[in-house]
Amino acid sequence: MNSTLATLNQHWQDIAPLVAIPDNEEQYQDRLDLLHQLIDTVGEDEQHPLASLLHFVGIQIAEYEKQHYAMPDASPQEVLASLMQEHQLKQSDLPEIGSQGVVSEILNGKRQLNTRQIQALAQRFNVSPSVFI
Repeated sequence: MNSTLATLNQHWQDIAPLVAIPDNEEQYQDRLDLLHQLIDTVGEDEQHPLASLLHFVGIQIAEYEKQHYAMPDASPQEVLASLMQEHQLKQSDLPEIGSQGVVSEILNGKRQLNTRQIQALAQRFNVSPSVFI
């Protein structure tokens, strides 16, 4: 047995629940909690040792949501624009993601949302961060 397989064998019981797509709402909520913790820990540091786990957990959440919540395909910009319209917000009403100019650039696709902005928007609108990924 090579060293990688030996290490996986030793730690698999701890890792296995994290690599499966959630099967139920409780696992989904646990994964959302993990995603929030990872966002708080990793922030915008793409070189952080847990950055790939953040990405992986986001994919798992998106897959669960795709299977359990019918959502039309929409870009992060379209989701943000829809939420702004639903809540009757102007670009200047979102200081947590930046100035009116930054919000305008995001809505026009000239700038991508970063992890801090995604976290702030998810909390503000009480939605999963994955809708902005």
